[in-house]
Amino acid sequence: MPQLDTTTWPPQLFWLAITFFALYLIISRIAIPRTGGVIARRKASIEGDLAQAQRLKAETDQAIEAYEAALADARSKAQAVATENRNALSAEIDAERGKLDQALGGKVADAEKQIATARNKALADVRGVAAEIATSIVAALIGARVTKTAAADAVAKAGKQGAR
Repeated sequence: MPQLDTTTWPPQLFWLAITFFALYLIISRIAIPRTGGVIARRKASIEGDLAQAQRLKAETDQAIEAYEAALADARSKAQAVATENRNALSAEIDAERGKLDQALGGKVADAEKQIATARNKALADVRGVAAEIATSIVAALIGARVTKTAAADAVAKAGKQGAR
């Protein structure tokens, strides 16, 4: 095998050293600077993206705070409007209720007067009818004739005794 022949080793080592040196120069002058540039661009891009993300996050946080403040303000305004409307409606209802109570109070008083008048009239009619019936009963039972005034007096006297 020619690789194991020690007489050919010095030229092989010479060409091995030249090849490694040439590869070292190519890698150190061309490949490593290009790779370093790619890495630097990538690092700058990542840092820029992170800075932009932080800026956008700060803007988002500010927008959220502004939104929450506007929402809280709108809630408080809505609650104030609702309270104001509730108070206005309550006052209006109370005023209408007062007017209605006055109107109904007057109507109730008028109705009570009419009822009292009707009751008194009915009682007067009942007394008159009772006097006529008493006259008819006395005439039918006893056969005696009683005057309307005497019958009315007897009915009135009986009504007073029954009321006690």
